[in-house]
Amino acid sequence: MNAPVELCSYPELDDRIVIVRAGDEVDGVFVRTERFSVLIDTLGTPELCRMALDLLEEKTAARPLIVINWHMDWDHFWGNAAIAGRAPIIAHAAALDRLRDPSEQQVLKDKAGQEPRFRNVELIGPDITFSGSMLLNGGDLTLELIHTPGHTPDHIAVWIPELRICLAVDAVEYPIPEVWSKSAEDLRLIRSSLERIRDLEPRLVIPAHGQTSSPSTVKANLAYFEALAERVDGLSENQLADVQLSRSSGFRLEDFIAIPDGMPADTVTFYRNCHGTNLGATLQAHMEKRKSA
Repeated sequence: MNAPVELCSYPELDDRIVIVRAGDEVDGVFVRTERFSVLIDTLGTPELCRMALDLLEEKTAARPLIVINWHMDWDHFWGNAAIAGRAPIIAHAAALDRLRDPSEQQVLKDKAGQEPRFRNVELIGPDITFSGSMLLNGGDLTLELIHTPGHTPDHIAVWIPELRICLAVDAVEYPIPEVWSKSAEDLRLIRSSLERIRDLEPRLVIPAHGQTSSPSTVKANLAYFEALAERVDGLSENQLADVQLSRSSGFRLEDFIAIPDGMPADTVTFYRNCHGTNLGATLQAHMEKRKSA
């Protein structure tokens, strides 16, 4: 069953920006400018996206619609079929590489086997791609699409300088983000992306998960990765080789962050797995540093 979709906001959030919330699954964002409207994220199924478009009908009626795919994770773009032919879809060029990978079709096949709501999903790619950054000039508001890899190779964030708001998607997450792989390079990329968002000095930072707008989340995410690196630096050879290290006292998720009260058990498990990937990447970075020393 699809999650209910609702439109919501945060304190101090400009009324030209609306959060498009699909239950606890994901937050998309709608931005209204003088020249056009922008839907950022088409959610996890075409049905969810159509629900969102119905709720936004009055806001989208007077202006052309542009759609942005933040990255090619299922919960952010599997709703594209509801948009195809109606509005141009923009994504980073690296998104095309992910779409061409056979693993994307396998993810869809697996999820369709688990949940009937995914059986009508068709993988629809972007119409327009860019490398580096891209500016959308809406007249009153500028949307700067910034390549922020690390969580995924194709990940982008959106910076709105007039409001000093960063739509950070999955580069920033509460309680923690997840690195793309256990490679030292992906760890370097996600930390660099977090630093880039921090250095914008945003007034509000809006991720796609965690239902928060506090810029302190960026600093907390960076502090988490720094704490991981510091803890790993003190490990012995035997500890470095321990494949169950993320379950050992001092290296568990709860040893680095406070698990939010009331978080469902399956969500806690999800973030424990994210932490395991992050720890694996940190171990790899540590070992590479030792080899080069």
